[in-house]
Amino acid sequence: MHLNPYGEYAVVLAASLANDWPADRAGIEARTREFGMTQPFPEAPDDHARTRLVIDEWLEVVDAPDEDSRAATLNAQMAAVTAYPRLTDHDDEGWHLHYRDDGNSLPHVLAAVISVGTALHLTTRGMHRLSRCAAGEVPGDPCSAVVVDVTRNGRQRYCSVRCANRAAVRRHRARHA
Repeated sequence: MHLNPYGEYAVVLAASLANDWPADRAGIEARTREFGMTQPFPEAPDDHARTRLVIDEWLEVVDAPDEDSRAATLNAQMAAVTAYPRLTDHDDEGWHLHYRDDGNSLPHVLAAVISVGTALHLTTRGMHRLSRCAAGEVPGDPCSAVVVDVTRNGRQRYCSVRCANRAAVRRHRARHA
């Protein structure tokens, strides 16, 4: 049996959805496949809109003003989708844990996986390792992308090399002005 690595992949999946929202349900499901979720989900006509609500609620965790607020918000989200952890063996993955009931809808599964994954990420790596791109802190910079810090040293502040370079150029110009 192996333990499902919910932490990193789930929180990076959530950030991917938040930063680049798919146009339809098929796009959401394709993104879940990219991040290693192999089980099929029963289809419902409002899956796209309900999944958007899951991501919007998750962004409340990202934007929480302090660790206590972040923990309270995340605890409420986990409680809303609570299920007993269960052993499962599907798609030739070997025995592993799921933190959700079988047969749930796509939005419900994502709410469970993302909330548990975010909790694991924050408690194992640090409560500060989820934020918005630091480039967007500068007035006039439009970046509001989510940054999931999975670096070894825990100091990732920018969503991309492009945003980091833009910030470095701004600092350089300010020093030489």
